[in-house]
Amino acid sequence: MRLRRWVALLLLAASLGAHAQGKVEVAEWKEVEAPPPPAFDASRVLPFEVSAMSSLKFGIDPQTLSIGKDGILRYVMVATNSSGAMNAMYEGIRCSTGEYKTYARYYPGSGWNKASSAQWQPLRGTRSTSTYYFSKQGGCPDSGPAVRIDEVLHELKRSTYIKFDHN
Repeated sequence: MRLRRWVALLLLAASLGAHAQGKVEVAEWKEVEAPPPPAFDASRVLPFEVSAMSSLKFGIDPQTLSIGKDGILRYVMVATNSSGAMNAMYEGIRCSTGEYKTYARYYPGSGWNKASSAQWQPLRGTRSTSTYYFSKQGGCPDSGPAVRIDEVLHELKRSTYIKFDHN
């Protein structure tokens, strides 16, 4: 009787091992085509802090936030300097891999210019510190992928309150 149990357990273990060695297919992630840059309004921007030393101020227009079927959080980030000059970037963050992509840049007078050869870039160790700080202050809630827009807005507003309003 004990021998039967051992044989049954061995057969079960062998079948589970074969199942784990590639018999289970996992769907490969694929980015959907990004929609065109949405209209934005600099007066609606929710600010976030990048550096107290920076002359540029950054924020996200909350009405441009969207989460695609591919899990990418897309938005318009607005940058303004102390004299009021402004430009904007239409970006996407893939929180699950810690990457971002700039789809287009907006320049007053010429409008949106599609980014040539837009590629996924790492959030850390990149020249786009503004995108990294947005991901940490609301873009990637709890360091995970954004699931709901209201969750992103809640985290961004909470972060804004803590950084700018709390004395």
